[in-house]
Amino acid sequence: MINIFEVNETNKMITQENLDVRTITLGISLLDCIDSDLDMLNKKIYRKITDAARELVPTGRAIEREYGIPIVNKRISVTPISLVGGSACRCPEDFVTIARTLDRAAHEVGVNFLGGYSALVSKGMTQADDFLIRSIPQALAETERVCSSVNVGSTKTGIDMDAVRLLGDIILRTAELTKEQDSLGCAKLVVFCNAPDDNPFMAGAFHGVTEGDAVINVGVSGPGVVKHALAEVRGADFETLCETIKKTAFKVTRVGQLVAQEASRRLGVPFGIIDLSLAPTPAVGDSVADILCEIGLEYAGAPGTTAALALLNDQVKKGGVMASSYVGGLSGAFIPVSEDQGMIDAVKAGALSLEKLEAMTCVCSVGLDMIAIPGDTKATTISGIIADEMAIGMVNQKTTAVRIIPVIGKGVGETVEFGGLLGYAPIMPVNQFSCDAFVNRRGRIPAPIHSFKN
Repeated sequence: MINIFEVNETNKMITQENLDVRTITLGISLLDCIDSDLDMLNKKIYRKITDAARELVPTGRAIEREYGIPIVNKRISVTPISLVGGSACRCPEDFVTIARTLDRAAHEVGVNFLGGYSALVSKGMTQADDFLIRSIPQALAETERVCSSVNVGSTKTGIDMDAVRLLGDIILRTAELTKEQDSLGCAKLVVFCNAPDDNPFMAGAFHGVTEGDAVINVGVSGPGVVKHALAEVRGADFETLCETIKKTAFKVTRVGQLVAQEASRRLGVPFGIIDLSLAPTPAVGDSVADILCEIGLEYAGAPGTTAALALLNDQVKKGGVMASSYVGGLSGAFIPVSEDQGMIDAVKAGALSLEKLEAMTCVCSVGLDMIAIPGDTKATTISGIIADEMAIGMVNQKTTAVRIIPVIGKGVGETVEFGGLLGYAPIMPVNQFSCDAFVNRRGRIPAPIHSFKN
């Protein structure tokens, strides 16, 4: 039973400590839309999305009003479009027409983002995969709400280095085509290793082929709540620290479970998973980096940061998993630079480098996220950064990702403004030594020895 103390405690988390449900994401299968005629395919996609998601935003708003729980985003994820468009698309420009259709559908139903303009190429690329990847710069430049992702590796298959090499060029081209918006298109493109089928967070969400026709996935967030709880036990031992994080994660996840069940019931769509991530925002007091400082670091990036982040991530999972029927997605602590004021402060202070962020990704939910780099960075250097991060995911049997933004016309020390939840970021320096000969090898990096478990 929930008592009045717990009700008041949750109200305080919402009103004073930035607790929110970060997103309700409706996953929609488009496999039944597949058609060899491109015009018919686009009509089927638009009809399927607008019919399935018509009540998503009104339902989210109704739950907000009735329960007093902020639901920041209402989103859609769809089947990877390289699979849906393969029969009809004969060139990259054909795929761009699908991106425009997805954007129109997103506008029609009122969601802020639609994910799934994606390809899964961890072992190799079909012609459709190649066309979709090459279409990404134009697709993201010509749409507002479409998000794209490419899975280039997994623990079971290794890393497709041909795709990694190509994506270095694609990211730079996307940056160039959106340079009037400070290369904002790159903020809507994620490169994955071990991408999950049920991630509700953007820009990497897609509706996996193992999923049903439609499903509700919810992402919760509460860095401010965790920081406030830890401030109450400042100076305590590690056991107390861990117990406090676990109990707080449990309470935060219960809020997400309530919203997920209500959304599922009202929409008549099965409940999929709760993603119990700590996802920061640019708002003061809503920072994962601030939690690390509360644990005992002067800045995120100081010695001990990776250990502190590992502890935080593990305790969030241990507490959250007991609070929900189904936990999935990414689940843990996100460490985006531009979306976390504490991370931005650490970069400005010189405490946090790209290399330290890479080390931190070994123990957190995702990877190198929302990092702005100089616009004149070489494509092969970007590919090398992607390859490093994919290797961490492959060897450690976890999801890793890269969302990196070469800001055309800006260099180290300058700042780029993205706005909204995407925040702002200082341009970070990149290692200038060449990896050209490595990246330009053909083929793939094989799966690690511990992948053989049959």
